[in-house]
Amino acid sequence: MKNRFLPILTLALVVTFASCKDKAQEVETTEAEVAAEVTEVSTKYLVDTEASTILWKGFKPTGTHTGTIKVESGVFTMNGDAIESGSFLIDMNSLYVTDLPEDDENHGKLTGHLKSPDFFDVEAFPASAFEVTGFTNENGKMMLSGNLKMKDTENNISIPVTVSENNDSVTITSETFTIDRSKWNVKYGSKSFFDDLGDKFINDDMELQITITANKA
Repeated sequence: MKNRFLPILTLALVVTFASCKDKAQEVETTEAEVAAEVTEVSTKYLVDTEASTILWKGFKPTGTHTGTIKVESGVFTMNGDAIESGSFLIDMNSLYVTDLPEDDENHGKLTGHLKSPDFFDVEAFPASAFEVTGFTNENGKMMLSGNLKMKDTENNISIPVTVSENNDSVTITSETFTIDRSKWNVKYGSKSFFDDLGDKFINDDMELQITITANKA
């Protein structure tokens, strides 16, 4: 198996309660950019949704919550060892809590709250999207850049990734990284929007870790 750094897309989104404690480094967030284009010499890959996983973790004053969310579909192109373009859909309805047993009433309450208009409003916005805009080598790490659209807001983020290739499949694994949910208009319990929360606030930071497996088309 051949290992090498490579940019890959994927995004994940998920709502979570995060604090500064043990938080992964926040990725750079800027205004949305023009999507990368496909060339005639590129190779197309289709995401294996059953073999791909998005993990989320968050922190609140009294503890942490963890969970998963599924990739609905995805395609990207590679030119040699470099990713050229790609777009991915994230199934917001698949948001799942893993730190509470399903028979615990708090499992359903938390899941429902995260899917409600307070957070990701999955009825109105059933999918989030990530579109590749490019990648750069920064201090020995490949950084995947792309436009992440969540709810009604779109921003560009840069994610540190590695990739392993095995025959006609590629597995991309991101480092654990942090995004600021307030930049996507996710307001509940956020000090970025409310001044009277006292100690009832929920930190804006969200931790994500992504593993994507894709097969040559």
